[in-house]
Amino acid sequence: MRTIGWLFLSVAIVAGLTVAVSRAAEQQSAAPSEANAPPTMQPPASVVPVTPKDAAPPPSVTIIGASDAHGVLGRDVLSSANENMGRIVDVIVDRSGHVRAAVIDFGGFLGVGSRKIVVDWNAMRFGEIVNKKDSITLELTKAQVAAAPEYKEDTPMVVLGASGSLQPLQAVQ
Repeated sequence: MRTIGWLFLSVAIVAGLTVAVSRAAEQQSAAPSEANAPPTMQPPASVVPVTPKDAAPPPSVTIIGASDAHGVLGRDVLSSANENMGRIVDVIVDRSGHVRAAVIDFGGFLGVGSRKIVVDWNAMRFGEIVNKKDSITLELTKAQVAAAPEYKEDTPMVVLGASGSLQPLQAVQ
């Protein structure tokens, strides 16, 4: 009977020590966080919340109806007299991103014997574009385009315009 008493007393002591140690550990881990916690104050109303440097703002979204805008690269270009003037192969923009002109692959047959001509964007009319097969109208004659100098990339370009409204680019020194 004495052995059972000692066993019971030993189990009670071990259980008590386990509870005491776990409570002490909980108090120690809670104490530093409470002691180091900043005082709870409300920021003034004029303070703007700070966002992380790598967090980008959400992009803006614009919805353009399928009948309101169309791509122009590869489109056929016709004169006002319905003459084939070629196909748009490139778009020229200035340093600020404004469209200035279009490059037309003019003449030749299936790309053989053709040359690239630069025409003023304002000399083109896009009114009747409904599907991919519709063409763009150029307010120049075939003879005017044929007389224009050829466009070569990375060289000064001569822009052929119907109204002369295109202003020359200013050279950056």
